[in-house]
Amino acid sequence: MFSNLKHVFSLTLLASAANLAFAAPAPVADLSGSSANSSFSSNENDIQRLERLLENRNRVQLQLQQQVDSMALEISDLRGQIEKNNYDMQQMLQRQRELFIELDKVRQEKATPVVAPVEKPTAKKEPQGTFSSNVDEQTAYQNAVDLILKKRDYAGAIAAFVQFQKDFPDSTFMPNSHYWLGQLYFAKKQDKEAVKSFAAVVAYPDSNKRADALVKLGDIAERNNNAEQAKKYYQQVVTEYPGSASANMVQEKLK
Repeated sequence: MFSNLKHVFSLTLLASAANLAFAAPAPVADLSGSSANSSFSSNENDIQRLERLLENRNRVQLQLQQQVDSMALEISDLRGQIEKNNYDMQQMLQRQRELFIELDKVRQEKATPVVAPVEKPTAKKEPQGTFSSNVDEQTAYQNAVDLILKKRDYAGAIAAFVQFQKDFPDSTFMPNSHYWLGQLYFAKKQDKEAVKSFAAVVAYPDSNKRADALVKLGDIAERNNNAEQAKKYYQQVVTEYPGSASANMVQEKLK
């Protein structure tokens, strides 16, 4: 009986020891500590890596923005230069067009040189050439012509030719001065003054501008709806200057 009690007591002690063993906390302090430190270090590295990436991205964006701004300035300068070049080209083309128009007018008017070889005057008639030995006379006439052909100062040219006719009433340039005045008045549609000037040219039978003056008188009559008078002037050109450029020009108007 005593042995049985001893056996039971031994079993009870073993059971209590087992319970104590199972109830004791597990030794996890070391394992949990190392895991937390590793996780914290990893998170810190990720954050630093992200910060570096963000910093690099911002730096690249800043550089790109600076390049874009610089290119925008260059494009603006180029656009301004292109616009200036286009403006200069347009001005040059306009000046060329004006020059061509002026040259075409002069060509159509069949303007003769201001200074021509000296013609020997006959005893029966006054010379009607375009040369004068009077230097002041030649200069005054040339200056008036230059106002038309070079400066295109038509109002100034009118005043210059009017003054020329007052200063040199016996000039051999007189027929041409009347013709230029007629052309200037005709262009300004001052038909009464133009008729007087062209009629003055017609009064010089030896003037090389006479045929053209007759054509202009016809043109003025036609512009003022006087077809009958215009036809008379045109027919006079054909009759008195057959085969001339002026006659050929008015042939179409007589049809």
